[in-house]
Amino acid sequence: MIEQVDGSVIPTGFDVPVEPLRRAAHYSGEPGCIAEARSFAARFVGRLRTEWCAEIGARTEEELLLVVSELVTNADRHSNGPYILDLEGTDTRIAVSVYDSSAALPRRYGRDPERVGRHGLEIVHALAAEVAVERVPVGKRVRAVVRLGGG
Repeated sequence: MIEQVDGSVIPTGFDVPVEPLRRAAHYSGEPGCIAEARSFAARFVGRLRTEWCAEIGARTEEELLLVVSELVTNADRHSNGPYILDLEGTDTRIAVSVYDSSAALPRRYGRDPERVGRHGLEIVHALAAEVAVERVPVGKRVRAVVRLGGG
């Protein structure tokens, strides 16, 4: 941050936020939840641009929203309860975590252009720099890290 006193500029040394930006949303699985999750993620990207001065190109934003869509869709289809979308970001990356009530870990299928459906995790792996799946006390968490760039 830069403060101005009587026309002179004084750097304060606090140009970059210390803690990552983090927001979470809870979804019940009602119709429209996947679109709501995408909107939530788009607003998060806007805040990251403002608060962290993150350079996020249009293509990177669309890829991030696709990752959110795929992970939330999987939680919506394969769990028997509500799910949580947790986003954490800085100027270099956004971690997308989805928690759901199913302990069954997702299965990643091999590439098969003739297969109809079941490409979600394949898409996430193609777009994310890191993907991790773990069981948690109430089900599981699927986490994907998307690297940011201005391109």
